[in-house]
Amino acid sequence: MRFISFTHNGLSGVGWLSHAAASEFVNLNALDTQFSGDLKSMLDNPNTLKAADAAAKVAPASAHLSLRDIQLLPVIPNPGKIVCMGLNYADHAKEGGNARPEYPSFFLRGATSMVGHQSAIIRPKASMNLDYEAELAVVIGKRAKHLTDANALECVAGYACFNDASLRDYQRKTSQWTIGKNFDGTGPFGPCLVTPDELPPGAAGLRIQSRLNGKIMQDANTTDFLWNVVESLKIITECLTLEPGDVIITGTPAGVGYARTPPVWMKPGDICEIDIEGVGVLSNPIQDEV
Repeated sequence: MRFISFTHNGLSGVGWLSHAAASEFVNLNALDTQFSGDLKSMLDNPNTLKAADAAAKVAPASAHLSLRDIQLLPVIPNPGKIVCMGLNYADHAKEGGNARPEYPSFFLRGATSMVGHQSAIIRPKASMNLDYEAELAVVIGKRAKHLTDANALECVAGYACFNDASLRDYQRKTSQWTIGKNFDGTGPFGPCLVTPDELPPGAAGLRIQSRLNGKIMQDANTTDFLWNVVESLKIITECLTLEPGDVIITGTPAGVGYARTPPVWMKPGDICEIDIEGVGVLSNPIQDEV
């Protein structure tokens, strides 16, 4: 199953896609009041997504909309928590001059940093050091604490692409990375939520790339994680309770802009794409803050 969050004629809604290459979708809000909320609220009831899938497959033509006529929102526009992992690929740690970590680096993102598929990544007035980071997003669909190998994946509602675009000079102003990771409009999240039945368990073995103006910048596989999805969920829930609509961002591989000679920064007019096998392609132009 594939779901999107969108706005159309000033109203927000949730959509169902029949397949990855679909050019239209079913507006679930037009079918039943149980789908009239947002995607986060639908995740609160584990049976709602299955009911939405069944209803969408027999939806009348009047409930179908073209993707060209809407604006896509971040997959979860209103997450409770966005927990981001750093240095989760050994090659990325190495290119930044970091030793192979014994424990993941964690930081949080806020909802105001996010944008949807095809919306602009904003290069702020404060800095031109805008970098890209291809990442797999894990969306939580069930309240969870103290997860184990056996049950960790039961809390996963689905997966999406994420671009953890970062202002590197601000990231390095302190030992905590949060400020460089939370400029407004720097966290593309999309294009859709892909449910676990569409992918290998834990989204393992998926090719992950970033492309800048069509040139491959990062090219790796989720088998290269230092901490895979199950291990990451176990570590995180040692500390905190995950809730439906929370998002885990799982780190980026080598090939980021700051590690290149000379450094490569995203600039207005560029197009950055994050491509994860089986999940989708997240594409965003770059614009200057006004």
